[in-house]
Amino acid sequence: MDNQREVREFLTSRRAKISPERAGLPTGPRRRVPGLRRSEVAALADMSVEYYAKLERGNLAGVSPAVLEAVARALRLDDAERAHLLHLAQAADGSDALTRPRRRTTPQWKAHRSLQWTLDAVTAGPAFVRNGRMDLLAANQLARAFYADVYADPHNQANLARFTFLDPASRRFYLDWDQAADISVAILRTEAGRDPHDKELHDLVGELSTRSDAFRIRWGAHDVRRHGTGTKRYHHPAVGDLTLAYEGLEMAAEPGLTLTIYVAEPDTPSEEGLRLLASWAATREAGVSSQGAAG
Repeated sequence: MDNQREVREFLTSRRAKISPERAGLPTGPRRRVPGLRRSEVAALADMSVEYYAKLERGNLAGVSPAVLEAVARALRLDDAERAHLLHLAQAADGSDALTRPRRRTTPQWKAHRSLQWTLDAVTAGPAFVRNGRMDLLAANQLARAFYADVYADPHNQANLARFTFLDPASRRFYLDWDQAADISVAILRTEAGRDPHDKELHDLVGELSTRSDAFRIRWGAHDVRRHGTGTKRYHHPAVGDLTLAYEGLEMAAEPGLTLTIYVAEPDTPSEEGLRLLASWAATREAGVSSQGAAG
């Protein structure tokens, strides 16, 4: 990724999102730009307009943490946006080399046995491991059944972002498709800041930008987020509607990977739906195994 362009577009987009009222500034009669002016951000960050303009042109190399924090405060960045700005600054001066995730390609990476045992031990809900490109790398039986449509089409390449934007089945699977699309792009944008040298991510973003207007528009918004916990609604073709809570856990032993577990609220139709899904999954995998044995 072009670091200077990423910095420029990120800072410009954040500035455009903040109204003078929100920043505690007078509105004024005539404003030619949405959000704050550069001069207003500079004043809020206690720096010269010239210096802030240099930063917004993408020149973050050598910028001190104190200056980055001042910019983050002035732009009212949340935790995910602040971390993204720090990653962009690290990439600008090369200090991200030590913190960059180890380069891995999806076909070569295999879950070690204890990780797969851990996933298989989760029997009440889907559990899976993904990377920042949203590749599904390992899963328990329920997750394989839950994401049956993702795995069914080889063009998805077991990638949740590709499924979301390029597979029509995603519009049925995600009951809140726009929310799922926003989250997918924000995760990819966050990963692009964290590891700007990932060629596979480059290629994925290029593919999605070329083939999906919905992706391209969202990518241009430069929104980032930490995807740790929440609730989502789905429609699974075998068991119907499901409302599931999720927890995403960063894996200390595998930097850059996230273990996600979905669960249903006890004593709800969604909990019963997961039990039905587990039964469907067991029957389905048993059928696949018997076909393989027969072959």
